[in-house]
Amino acid sequence: MSLIADPKDVLRDPPSARLVFVSLLLAFLIYLLPTGGSLIFLRPELPLIVLIYWCIHHPRYGGFLAGFIIGLLVDVADGNILGQHALAYTMAIFFTLVLRLRILKFKLWQQALHVLAILLASQVLVVITHLFLSTTFPGWGYFLASFVGTLFWPAISIALEYPQILAANANKD
Repeated sequence: MSLIADPKDVLRDPPSARLVFVSLLLAFLIYLLPTGGSLIFLRPELPLIVLIYWCIHHPRYGGFLAGFIIGLLVDVADGNILGQHALAYTMAIFFTLVLRLRILKFKLWQQALHVLAILLASQVLVVITHLFLSTTFPGWGYFLASFVGTLFWPAISIALEYPQILAANANKD
């Protein structure tokens, strides 16, 4: 397998900055919806998944600064130690950008496996920083969110690709 992406994947028209911003804002607002009890471990980190999508398909729109800011917002929203998710999201963006051309070569369900590895690495980093700063382990159920997020990957990819397809078709007419 070559690490060179197909021209159809690289030479697409860039999405509007408004689409990127609205998708990240919507993902963050959905993340903020209240979940109680044991369902909190099943809540995927939608802002990170959407950011991973933008880093894979249009790396200029998703980057380290966006990952850091969204990570800080997630820390504030969850009441965590400030910087845990910011560090984890920044590292997840780094892994995504390193693997970007490789991920583009795969089909959607195979991309989901790469996203699973990135999400798990992000959660492991959050747990490590949490253990470094306090002594409680959140439990193995904490990692279920990565698997739930992986199940959402195809739907999120299709949902974010659809407005771009509509815009491309409108420009052709």
